[in-house]
Amino acid sequence: MAKRIMLPLTEESLKDLKAGDEVLLTGVIYVARDAAHKRMIEALEQGKPLPFDIRGQTIYFMGPSPARPGQPIGSAGPTTSGRMDSYSPRLIAEGLKGMIGKGVRSQAVKEAMKQYNAVYFGAIGGAGALTSKSIRKAEVIAYEELGAEAVRRLEVEDFPVTVVNDIYGGDLYHEGKARYRIA
Repeated sequence: MAKRIMLPLTEESLKDLKAGDEVLLTGVIYVARDAAHKRMIEALEQGKPLPFDIRGQTIYFMGPSPARPGQPIGSAGPTTSGRMDSYSPRLIAEGLKGMIGKGVRSQAVKEAMKQYNAVYFGAIGGAGALTSKSIRKAEVIAYEELGAEAVRRLEVEDFPVTVVNDIYGGDLYHEGKARYRIA
């Protein structure tokens, strides 16, 4: 049975999440990919504010497709998270608590998640049309000139994800492989 989590993430909600847990997220998540991450890190290095208060927030690594008439967004599937690995530890140190994407994360990202209590959720690749049904509202809030890579604010309801990396160092990809490894 999936755990229901209201966003933003809190220390209390993070304590109860373990690698492998199925979760339904409700609240606000932000969308940012490579180019937006690069700009956010540059802003931090220059002492400028980020486009949103990152503390407690969740970023979805997603490339949206155009919305159909009457819909807030088109297909909304995850992109490969590893492309954000060079940026994620700094954002986690600044207070980012959740990330959503697909694929494994680097050791540096996993260590930052343990140090600062953050989690990585996996979303199902190839199911972007289905995932988009959980998105109630979408708006570009920064870097509009980046098109599909602009920062977006999404309001979601029962957005389905699985905990891949928890705050305790649990790693679903590692544990899953070990479970089925033949000795």
